[in-house]
Amino acid sequence: MRGIGAQEAKGFWADAWDRVRRRPGAMLGMAWIAVMGFFAVFAPLIANAHPIRLERLGADGQVVSVEWPLLAYLSPTDWLLMIATAFGVPWIFLGSGRLGRAGRIGVLIGLSMQAGATIVLAALLIWAAEGSGIESLERLTRLDAGPWPLILCSAVVVAALASAVPVATSLSRRIVPIVGAATLGFVLSWLAGGQTLVNHEQVILDEAAGKVRATWTLIPWSSQYTRSDMVGIPPGTRVADWEKTASFKGTPFGERRVLLGTDAIGGDVLGQMLWACRLSISIGLVSTGISVVLGVTIGALMGFFGGWVDLLLYRVVEIFMSVPTLFVLIVAAGVLPRNTYVMMAIIGFFSWTGAARFTRAEFLKLRKMDFVQAAQAAGLPVRAVLFRHMLPNGITPVLVDASFAIAAAITIEATLSFLGLGPDGQASWGKLLSSATAATGTFVWWLAVFPGLAIFLSVLSYNMLGEAMRDAIDPKLRKAAH
Repeated sequence: MRGIGAQEAKGFWADAWDRVRRRPGAMLGMAWIAVMGFFAVFAPLIANAHPIRLERLGADGQVVSVEWPLLAYLSPTDWLLMIATAFGVPWIFLGSGRLGRAGRIGVLIGLSMQAGATIVLAALLIWAAEGSGIESLERLTRLDAGPWPLILCSAVVVAALASAVPVATSLSRRIVPIVGAATLGFVLSWLAGGQTLVNHEQVILDEAAGKVRATWTLIPWSSQYTRSDMVGIPPGTRVADWEKTASFKGTPFGERRVLLGTDAIGGDVLGQMLWACRLSISIGLVSTGISVVLGVTIGALMGFFGGWVDLLLYRVVEIFMSVPTLFVLIVAAGVLPRNTYVMMAIIGFFSWTGAARFTRAEFLKLRKMDFVQAAQAAGLPVRAVLFRHMLPNGITPVLVDASFAIAAAITIEATLSFLGLGPDGQASWGKLLSSATAATGTFVWWLAVFPGLAIFLSVLSYNMLGEAMRDAIDPKLRKAAH
């Protein structure tokens, strides 16, 4: 009667996570997603045509100078991903304090998004200033210390937007992390490189001649590096054993093996596969994030206010539901720049209807509950009632739907790249898949098997994870299981 020996009841999400972990398919899917995430973050350190360390040798064989081309080549985005992973992942699993693990994940995602938005906005401002034709703006991009005023402006704007986001934590407790993320985004945009610094072929020749000593990455080919004499090399072949590259025999480069072969233009398939993980994950996560934000906001307004607001906004939902996203992307590829950001925005802006309908249904159910009535009676503003009290209790179906939406976004990106309409200058599984027969007219099996398998496993993993989450949070399915 005193409760001695009774187990403490688990929270909703802890219980749901325990149910997900009992599903072998879901755990295998999470393992594959984790592998994709690792390669998406560290692909520049694993597959890169720039040496990690380059020692220039004098006539007597002594080291004259030392360069670090790879580190100078890394872009601000590369640095941000690696810093967030190197420090954030240990903090999530080993950190302590009032924030639980879920809270630490939320903080890490929020601060990473703020720093990433600062980097993107800074790049857009610099690009706009360079082509503006306004002398005062163009002068800012030519400062000796770099275009730091434009970068500072982007950091301040994004920090102000981040501070205005309605969350449960007060601004006084968020101000220090927000300033830290703004500082990180500013420093990376200002100091990080991202330019091609060395001639890969010249370094190979100089290394063979004893002029330099290079330390290469595990895969010494970038995603966009190609050689005309390395076209169509089968998997596992040594470079020196290929008839067109026999001149490299006896050199460190010649001893390398192309583990997954090369494509129709002489690019390493394994390197492109690793770099394509970043494109697939970023397209899936960012576009789904955009759709979730839009869908939750519009669905919350429909469900909370009802009446003519619900009627009007639901007509907007029906209009967007009737628009085929893939055809919009195909048309946009012909009239807009073919880059990752445009694709993310279009997928996000045309796929939010599912999140809106789920949120609307939950808010229609929640708006008459006692805790919502109490919040309104206490005089809380509508924003606080919607996003601090109702949203945490109605977000669950949206999170499940988001897993399926990520899989759909990956499929859309692979389809566009297969059709030759994907982002320019980006490695993609769909692009590799399309080159299996396009160039020579003969079927090249490794260009079909490896990219096709990656697409299949990625989509399957997200779908299995979504199904496991749906089964874990649905009380009707729980009763049926028992």
